[in-house]
Amino acid sequence: MTALTEDPERRARLLALTLQALVRDHFAVESFVAATGLAKGAAGVADNQAFVLVDEQPGRGLGVALAWAGRHGAERLHVIASAATGVLDRRAEEFALPISVWHRDDRQLLGGVPEPHPAPRVVPDAHEQFRALIVESGAQVNIEHGVLAGEVRGLEVCRAVTDEHTGVHRLEVGVGAHDREAFGLIHGDTPTADSLTRIVRIVEAHRSPGADPHPLNRLATERALRDRVVREPALVGASTLAEASPPVPRENLKDPVPCVATGHLADGRPVVAVFSVGIDLDVVPFAADARAALAQPDTELLIVVPERDASPVTLKNAAALKHPARVLGLRLP
Repeated sequence: MTALTEDPERRARLLALTLQALVRDHFAVESFVAATGLAKGAAGVADNQAFVLVDEQPGRGLGVALAWAGRHGAERLHVIASAATGVLDRRAEEFALPISVWHRDDRQLLGGVPEPHPAPRVVPDAHEQFRALIVESGAQVNIEHGVLAGEVRGLEVCRAVTDEHTGVHRLEVGVGAHDREAFGLIHGDTPTADSLTRIVRIVEAHRSPGADPHPLNRLATERALRDRVVREPALVGASTLAEASPPVPRENLKDPVPCVATGHLADGRPVVAVFSVGIDLDVVPFAADARAALAQPDTELLIVVPERDASPVTLKNAAALKHPARVLGLRLP
């Protein structure tokens, strides 16, 4: 990385200049000036059209682009990115606002093509042998995109893996890859039920409602919220809820990413619920993508957040879907 791109202000100016050149070269816009300061790139408006260049975490940039377009009253949105345009295009189709996604290859722009959702995956038979150990330890079995894991109030504490070099199947224990590696070096490939049970009890104590602040309850707070609501579905007007896979696999355990559950409302209608903590501008595109992957387009979609996080931008974007979502701000102790 060069000194030019390491400096945030210079990087922002570079992105603004890049967007100006792209709009000038590829769109019939006579006058266009891009603004810096956008959280994930650069943006500008001309002729009632918003142009947004997404640079950081492009797959989660549609919400930022929608917020910019809405704030400036744009009637059409162009999103430009160098990666993840298939996911962006798929999510763009969920909104009533006309949105065009463009894949940037240096100075060239190619129209985006919606990427299909990942094909469903089942847990490998060789990993199913660890299910009983997870249950015996007191952890909750969680499966996302074919990965068998054990969670304690939403925090993953173990997962079944296959060594890419030896082909050995094992249950790794720890919060994140580094923790799992350290545990394996000390305790061996597969933990005993007793050792895993001790870890589950420690994590449970720190993640139970009312526990004092601790690093273990600052991680995966959105998944802790889901765990609470799955245990008490009436909190969101549901009769049943169960954890479900997100529309794309999680890249790691420590970055906050919304999570998903499916079930039925008290009146029997199916529901997809998406959980988030903090102001996440991309939670609505993520939630719409989850519904598209798991249910019919008009299935009830709930976006569940702490009361303080039901922001005006989230409410506005939820209403802008072709099939609007409902935002529920929960007041929990």
